[in-house]
Order: sequence, then C-alpha cells, then structure tokens
Amino acid sequence: MKTLKKIALIGTITLSINFLSAKEIDKQSGLIIDKGVEIVKANCTVCHSAKFITFQKGNRDTWLAMIRWMQKTQGLWEFDVATEKTILDYLEANYPAGKASRRPNLKAKDLPN
Repeated sequence: MKTLKKIALIGTITLSINFLSAKEIDKQSGLIIDKGVEIVKANCTVCHSAKFITFQKGNRDTWLAMIRWMQKTQGLWEFDVATEKTILDYLEANYPAGKASRRPNLKAKDLPN
C-alpha cells in the first residue's frame, strides 16, 4: 500500500509540475505567450504565418541565419538592435533547438542565396 501511495504522490507532483510549466498559447497566432511575442507578431507575421515559426526549432545562430536569409532574399527589412534582440530572445527561449520531427536545420552557409 505504501508503494501505491508513493506512486500516486510522484504522479501528482509530475502532473503539477507539467501543469505549472505549460506555456499559454496566443489564440490568434498560435505563438507561445511570453515576453516579446507582440514584437514577433508585428514583425514576423506580416509576411508569413506564425506556423512558420512554430514548426521551426533552432538556437540563436539558427534563428539569426533565418532572419539574415529573409533580409537578403525575401525583402525583410533591417531591425534596429533592440527589436532584433527581442525577437531572437523570444525565439531562442520558446522555439529552441531540440528533438524535432523534421530534418535538422540548415547551417547558415547552406541556406539558399
């Protein structure tokens, strides 16, 4: 009986941690609500769906390489330093590199010109 109580307690603690750490999702865009989300929405979803962001994963360098590629080839405007930092901070924190169900991200040198 003590084992069952321990298992139940561990399960309850695990569920509580998962519930508390779950991030709220913006109903309009599907992006994780966190510091910087409004800047990301204002600058990134002008040209493409937020799904482009939510399907991606990357470290800061990967996100920066994607931004530079869009600036070079897709007409994305240059950001001021503070805006770019906010966008990269948000993307790095909420859509980091990790186990993904898609191919690995391309390195900056491998992105199309």
